Amino acid sequence: MLPTIATGNVGSALAGEYEVANSLRFDDGSSDYLQRTPSSASNRQVWTLSCWLKRASLGNDNMILGQGTTSGSLAYIYFNTENRLGIAFDTEASGNFRTSMLFRDISAWYHIVIACDTTQGTSGNRVKTYVNGSQVTYSTESQPSLNYNTQINTTTSMDIGRKASGTAKHFDGYMAEYVFIDGQQLDPTSFGEFDSDTNIWKPIDVSDLTFGNNGFYLDFENSGSLGADVS
Repeated sequence: MLPTIATGNVGSALAGEYEVANSLRFDDGSSDYLQRTPSSASNRQVWTLSCWLKRASLGNDNMILGQGTTSGSLAYIYFNTENRLGIAFDTEASGNFRTSMLFRDISAWYHIVIACDTTQGTSGNRVKTYVNGSQVTYSTESQPSLNYNTQINTTTSMDIGRKASGTAKHFDGYMAEYVFIDGQQLDPTSFGEFDSDTNIWKPIDVSDLTFGNNGFYLDFENSGSLGADVS
């Protein structure tokens, strides 16, 4: 079983350690989401997404990240109706993944890392998924072609908690420490570590990371500007 952070604030499992003070509640009934539009395109081949999250409901398509303009040119990361974590490029035509792991514990915080580098010669290294510090396998795996340009990091709107260019499939739950890295395929140790005594996967300070041109870090600490980038 993968280690999980205890219910409550992300850092609450380990007193005295690096603590995450805030998370953002997304209510699918209220169609909550955040949106940003990069002023220029950047590295569409190499990037990393890291996020701590806790689900509030099961059995629905819940978007974590979406970017693109039309139904045929969308990239998105989401939980599907089977409660698997999925990744799609070109609405599954150019890349399609679903984890073997199921995400059915609505009391647990999960740390998810999606690490993409389509320049990798070995196809299995192009899109990697990590949960709570460990790489997970896929029940469905269709890797993108060598040097494929994803819809991520274009100048189209990037939606957090919603399928891009549409109003459907909103996320339902909590997100914290939402980090997007432009131009690097990082592993989970850039965002967390296993506690030496408990073996629980825990967050670490990410403020010193190199975020890249379109990278960002959302800590949700500013109640007047919940989407403020503190990278």
